[in-house]
Parts: sequence; structure tokens; C-alpha cells
Amino acid sequence: AVQLVESGGGSVQPGGSLRLSCKVSGYPYNTYCMGWFRRTPGNETEGVAVLDSDHQSRYADSVKGRFIISHDNAKNTLFLQMDNLKPEDTAMYLCAADPGHCPYGLASFLRLKPSRPSMIWGQGTQVTVSS
Repeated sequence: AVQLVESGGGSVQPGGSLRLSCKVSGYPYNTYCMGWFRRTPGNETEGVAVLDSDHQSRYADSVKGRFIISHDNAKNTLFLQMDNLKPEDTAMYLCAADPGHCPYGLASFLRLKPSRPSMIWGQGTQVTVSS
């Protein structure tokens, strides 16, 4: 079975940086469409960034210019470099993979519409930004 395991979360001050990792195991495909979501304390889920195996990426407007998504094929790991963190970035960050390789496009992946019951999710890693 496919497993996604996130790490790298923590507590930082505003303006700080963190690098999240999502280790992928058991993924049987050579192509991929994977990304990061975050779940706020109010339990809202927001798509943050997505990357596919064609090296196409898309970001939420709220993180453009501050976050970078990348993938290391040799390590089977997805990364999210987060710089200039703000208190509103505080959330549980989850890694997700679409086994269907985002058939509705990257924007659809971030919106989670149409719903994709086949999406694979990690357990999440907490990011807290406060002074």
C-alpha cells in the first residue's frame, strides 16, 4: 500500500523558515501528482502547493513567493520549503497524492473539486508560527 509520512514541522517565529518532507513508499507509478494541504485550527482545509512529474507546479495565492514545492526522485520524497512564515501559516500540513495523476488539473487538485476519493493522505505535521 502507498504510504505518505510527513516530517519537518515545528514552532518558529514570524519570518522564520521550515522545510517539510513527505516520504513516499509503495507508490507504483512513474508519474505523479502530489502536493501539500493545510488544516487550520478552525478545521478548514486549504490547498497550498502541487507538483506533477512534468514539473508543473501551482501555489495558493497566500504562499506564492514564500513557499517552494519540490520532489527528489532518488529519495522518493516531496518537499515544501517555507520561508518568511507568518502566524496565519499556522496549521497541520498534510501531504497528498492523486493516483489518477490529477486528471482535472493542478488547480482542481488544490481545490479538492471534484472530490477525489482515491486521494492518498499522510497523517500531517504541525507548523506553528508565533512570537
